[in-house]
This record gives sequence, C-alpha cells and structure tokens, in this order.
Amino acid sequence: MIVAEQKPLSEIMEMTKGFKNILVLGCGTCVTVCFAGGDKEAEILASSIRMASRLKENPQEATHLTVQRQCEWEYLDLAADAIKSADVVISLACGVGAQAIVERFPEARMAPGLNTRFYGLPVKHGVWEERCAGCGDCVLDYTSGICPVSRCSKSLLNGPCGGSQNGKCEVDKSIDCAWHFIVEKMTAQGTLDKLAEPHAPKNWRAGRDGGPGRIVREDLLREKARGAEEGKS
Repeated sequence: MIVAEQKPLSEIMEMTKGFKNILVLGCGTCVTVCFAGGDKEAEILASSIRMASRLKENPQEATHLTVQRQCEWEYLDLAADAIKSADVVISLACGVGAQAIVERFPEARMAPGLNTRFYGLPVKHGVWEERCAGCGDCVLDYTSGICPVSRCSKSLLNGPCGGSQNGKCEVDKSIDCAWHFIVEKMTAQGTLDKLAEPHAPKNWRAGRDGGPGRIVREDLLREKARGAEEGKS
C-alpha cells in the first residue's frame, strides 16, 4: 500500500489562504488504511479549517467528500460537481491522486494535504514501514523475499556492507539490517550459496531514469478496440 501522512494544519492553512470555498477530498483506499486521508480524516480536517479560519477572523467554508479512489477517472468523476464548485480542493490522496484531479479537471485549483512517503505495510497498530521502492526490476527471488533496495539503508545488491552489528544498521542503530535478515533466512532455507553466484547488474533504468514510467498493454488496447467495433455493429 502507499503510505502517506497528513501535512501540518498550519501548512494547509497557508496553501489555502485567500480561498473561501474549500473542498477536502478524501480517498478511500491506501491513505484510509494508514489513517491519513480517509473520510474521517477529511471530515476532521474540514472542521479544523473552519475553526482555524474563524479564529483568524477570516472565515472559510470547508466541506468534505470522499471517493473510493482519486487515481481513477470513474471514481473521481463522481465528485465532479463538488470539485468544479470549489475555489480550491485539498487532496487527501497520494501524489498520484492529487495530480489526477488537475489532469481530469484542468481548471481546478488543488492543494496537497498529504506527504506521500513510501510503499509499505503496517507492522503493528500505528506503525508503517517501507517495503518497496518501486524500482521496476524486482530482485525478491534472489534475496528470498526481502527487498535490499528499500530495506537496506544503502540499497546494496551484492551482500552486506560489513558495518552492521547485532543485526542493526550502522547508519542508524534503530534500523534493522536488511542483509542480516536475508542471510539468516537463506541460511535457514539452505539457499545461501545463491549469493555466491554471479548476478547481473540491476537494471536501474526500469525505475526513475529516462523520465516518467509508462506501461502499455497492447492486448487490453486491442480488446477495448474490438469491443468498440462490436458495439457499432
């Protein structure tokens, strides 16, 4: 899941300064799970904006609405009227959802209400940890299901650096050493010899290099085209 956290109220108030009609738009998936941008958080933020603006004697009208996913047109379109009528939309979604608003509604003014942090999971109640960096060239088979790109502080791909002690990273003693876990698991599974095998350099170009990522499924495009043609006949 995408993990995010809400921006401080003071920062949100600064971004929306001068706007009277504010829509706080929540998102019902990842950011709901991490308690950052769901319907409850959207309602609380809208209320906080109203109260804070009144204290500054410059009252603002703030309402809230939540869609299932801000990153898909079919769900975002359900909020079209509210988005178009607002002076500014505070997006409580990840950066993808926030940008989807301005792509779908070019005239809309948007302010991000969250800081998108990483792809992660809840390790216990109230704690989320990164597990994937979206590098585009997954090596989890090589490292027995533990990601060295996101979980190693140095993103090392060819074994531990030698600086860890007692399973803790030398960068920060509160961080577990990913390679300590990898070696322990592979030892227990009897697969440690895989690390001695020559391993091709990672294809970093599949990640951020070369511009924004894009995936095209030609089979799905053809399927849609066939459906359109059948609909005409």
